[in-house]
Amino acid sequence: MSPLFRRKGPAPQDRLVTLIGKPDCHLCEEAQEVVEKVCGDLGVPWEKQDITQDPRLHEQYWEQIPVVLVDGRQHTFWRVNEQRLRKALTD
Repeated sequence: MSPLFRRKGPAPQDRLVTLIGKPDCHLCEEAQEVVEKVCGDLGVPWEKQDITQDPRLHEQYWEQIPVVLVDGRQHTFWRVNEQRLRKALTD
């Protein structure tokens, strides 16, 4: 599609990234490094949620952590790809 007709999403600073994980999870730590880097570069706010503190999150995501949500919608799980997250936040 031509860039002239492509809809532009919200500005990065108007987005929200949520990292869902748990303590002592090496994949969660790796995911957090990527989220911190990308969000820091783009000025995107992000939050961290712990499945051990929220039964609803535990039930929904315990097999997939870490899980990354962008604006409340699941973006990825297990491994976070820096380029893919960056693209999701800037397109």
